[in-house]
Amino acid sequence: MKKILITGSNGLLGQKLVELLLKQPHIQCIATARGANRLPFTEGYEYYSMDITKRDEVEDIIGKTKPDVVIHGAAMTNVDQCESEKDNCWAQNVHAVQYIVDACRTHDIFLCHVSTDFIFDGAAGPYTEEGEANPLSFYGWSKYAAEKIVQHSGIRWAIARTVLVYGIAYDMSRSNIILWVKKSLEEKKNIKVVTDQWRTPTLAEDLAVGCFLIADQEAEGIFNISGKDFLTPYEMAILTADYFGLDKSLIAQADSSTFSQPAKRPARTGFVLDKARRVLGYEPRSFSEGIAILATQL
Repeated sequence: MKKILITGSNGLLGQKLVELLLKQPHIQCIATARGANRLPFTEGYEYYSMDITKRDEVEDIIGKTKPDVVIHGAAMTNVDQCESEKDNCWAQNVHAVQYIVDACRTHDIFLCHVSTDFIFDGAAGPYTEEGEANPLSFYGWSKYAAEKIVQHSGIRWAIARTVLVYGIAYDMSRSNIILWVKKSLEEKKNIKVVTDQWRTPTLAEDLAVGCFLIADQEAEGIFNISGKDFLTPYEMAILTADYFGLDKSLIAQADSSTFSQPAKRPARTGFVLDKARRVLGYEPRSFSEGIAILATQL
């Protein structure tokens, strides 16, 4: 049995990962998150409360469970909150990664670290794994600093970069563009959606599969793990309205200058997936297929 430990198991990616690992007969799953276990299923895995910002807790749990692989998905991901709570952001996204890396070094554990398209400035997307980082936000800088810790750690590592993750998790209030558009249009509200940003939105289930493929193969290096469709949020909104048969005339085009957000967003990110397809056998769903999967979970 291969033992895989997940950080952030209460989160969207964490829940999808535990669910996926439970279906693999050769995998023993260890779920960890801060505080109580909020997963909707209780059988088939071990759960430990682990605050990644506390070095002693990280050392204790990883030392006690001795996994073969750690998939580190826990992070502070609210981009605007990272701008206003810089110390908190750095504690969760940078110092915590150092603690996890150190524990992995002590016990010779392979680390799959989850990162983001926000390490890029959006001037040259879609990006390959070799794209040049130039973060625009404090969140982006924290994730870039974490990547550097992993890359210079001397351990066996992979970095799974992803883009605009969407999905539905149990017991989570977190919305996403599909749910927001659906709810707004059902309530006959007019909405403005930007046309000058581009992403490759990622179904949470697909990101879980990508992380699992890396962990199972212990494939080293950087991998782009995202959706395959290169879309603007406006196009995502139109596809959502079409799928649910809602009134598209309520959706107005806007550019990002009409929205004031504390953190600057990159204009054009999105990923080229050739390496993940070739090395891992990764093949994500289309955005329309993602909407359909999400619809069955509502």
